[in-house]
Amino acid sequence: QVQLVESGGGLVQPGGSLNVSCTTVGDYVTSYTMAWFRQAPGKEREFVAVSTWPGGSTGYADSMKGRFTISRDNDKNTVYLRMNVLRPDVTAVYYCAASSRWGSSSRTPSEYTSWGQGTQVPVSS
Repeated sequence: QVQLVESGGGLVQPGGSLNVSCTTVGDYVTSYTMAWFRQAPGKEREFVAVSTWPGGSTGYADSMKGRFTISRDNDKNTVYLRMNVLRPDVTAVYYCAASSRWGSSSRTPSEYTSWGQGTQVPVSS
């Protein structure tokens, strides 16, 4: 089973930007649809963004459209989440996830079989 290794989280001031990344270990990222989810304290895990494979189409939760961008570098087996104009309400642990279901663009956590360890993104002044 593929392993997902995340990096790039950390404290950000309101209005700032942050990149987080997720690298696949043990398999090529092109074998998977990749997604980002987040989980705030006391809340359920929720969908953030998805990069479908094959094709590379993307999708976003409505509240993230225009501020968050998911991208992938297949040569590096890495998926990125660029987060702009961060607000305190996006404070959460961010998880990347992989689905081997060909062409999936699922926004449901149960559809994903591999998960990263999570990276903290606190937004605070």
